[in-house]
Amino acid sequence: MGLKRVLKWVLIGVVVVGAAVFALRSYRALSGPPLHPWHTFVPAELHETDLDAADWPRYLALEGAIFESVRAEVSQKLDPDERVPINRYFEESPVYPARFAQNWNRSYVMEPDGKPIGAVVLLHGLTDSPYSLRHIAKLYRDRGFVAIGVRLPGHGTVPAGLTDVRWEDWMAATRLAVREARRRVPAPGPLHLVGFSNGGALAMKHALEAIEDPKLPRADRIVLITPMIGITRFARFAGLAGLPAVLPPFAKAAWLSVVPEFNPFKYNSFPVNGARQSYRLTDALQSQIQRLARAGQLGSLPPVLTFQSVVDFTVSTPAILTALYAFLPDNGSEIVLFDVNRTVKFGPLLRPSAYVALDRLTPTSPQPYRFTSIINASDDSDATVERSTAPGQLQSEDHALSLPYPPGIFSLSHLAIPIPMDDPLYGLQSDPKAQPEFGFNLGAMNARGERGSLVVDQDFLMRLPSNPFFPYILERVDEGINRPSGPTGRNLPATASPGIPVRLEALLSTFLSDDAESQSFAGP
Repeated sequence: MGLKRVLKWVLIGVVVVGAAVFALRSYRALSGPPLHPWHTFVPAELHETDLDAADWPRYLALEGAIFESVRAEVSQKLDPDERVPINRYFEESPVYPARFAQNWNRSYVMEPDGKPIGAVVLLHGLTDSPYSLRHIAKLYRDRGFVAIGVRLPGHGTVPAGLTDVRWEDWMAATRLAVREARRRVPAPGPLHLVGFSNGGALAMKHALEAIEDPKLPRADRIVLITPMIGITRFARFAGLAGLPAVLPPFAKAAWLSVVPEFNPFKYNSFPVNGARQSYRLTDALQSQIQRLARAGQLGSLPPVLTFQSVVDFTVSTPAILTALYAFLPDNGSEIVLFDVNRTVKFGPLLRPSAYVALDRLTPTSPQPYRFTSIINASDDSDATVERSTAPGQLQSEDHALSLPYPPGIFSLSHLAIPIPMDDPLYGLQSDPKAQPEFGFNLGAMNARGERGSLVVDQDFLMRLPSNPFFPYILERVDEGINRPSGPTGRNLPATASPGIPVRLEALLSTFLSDDAESQSFAGP
């Protein structure tokens, strides 16, 4: 009888809490900014089954039809108060993507001079567009590769596109792009995958699927840029946060944020379903990694090169090590971590955890991959060094870099890593006197003034939009473009219990128990 009473009260508590959350979300939905056509019109994208049956020309044809539907149903139906220069959907706006020489929201193929010697598929992030990886695509193009940047379903059009998409659709689009890459450059020509954020998870997922399905083309190299290997528990319950949206008056509950769309190549508004699908993707990815590791099937994975900031409030940096690198074979993989800038003296304004993040992430036992960190030469110097620990070693070596940490920048941001400082849209050092190539330069803005005067939160402008170390990233990517893949490190003895690598046990001991969950999912 006592147990029944306890269960009864637990059930009542769950119902009360659920009702309170529902009421709070409903209230916020009613009090938030209004929805606009780009929040309500959902373009007709291909989904998983159709994508697996499609070829590249069909996908491009449908993509053209989607963009035309956005023009007809959104751009040409704007209310007078929506026809403002800041609106990327206003056809006379300086940030209207169709005005540019190339609309980087759309899928693209970069052909090298002469016959391609290899192929690379580039996978952008959540709420992002193919624009973000165009600089790396150009590097591959210049090295003789055909570069294929695919627009993932739900992206590049209107934010509402992400309300009707599943991560399985993104995977199907990845497979389609890989098929096209292999059609253009058949094996044994090298095939590389480059993934940014959510695209990094897709790149790894495809590599794992190719192990289990011999019909899928296998990659020869994987480059991950701040990959979404793990995100926080918040995203797990994102679907619950959107439940009030089933009732028409509370449609805004389907959105985590509703923000003016002034960015020509990235959504500012963020739907609940985006967070939900990213969590489902990372959950499936981690489960597959562990399953294949237990079966001893990860030995055929290609080398993985990863670039990541030690602080990242979009993805979990510890998860990259514990959920991915802990299981990688001795195959020449490497992770590069960018430390915080120790010369910026923000005192109590910077979380203490940021200063110790690198120490917590640094392995305490030999690993089968190279561990590299980009750090200040000293706590009082803007100069930086590359500190690398070779596979199977603990002793590190330092190499001076010619790239200083810019004054006032305390860390890299999630968004900044694949973007150079002179990028015409997001670059911090773009020429402010030059004619803007994309309407205006978001990265060069230095907003100071009274809070509440802007249509966006200050964090939109404070977050670092470009990377002072991008030349280093290009150099490191370039090193492996035309080189054969294969192990470069020493094998480590497998002394751990079956299914759990010894290196995972060592890594887990270096983290605080709540490190993987200490960062909130802040959106892409």
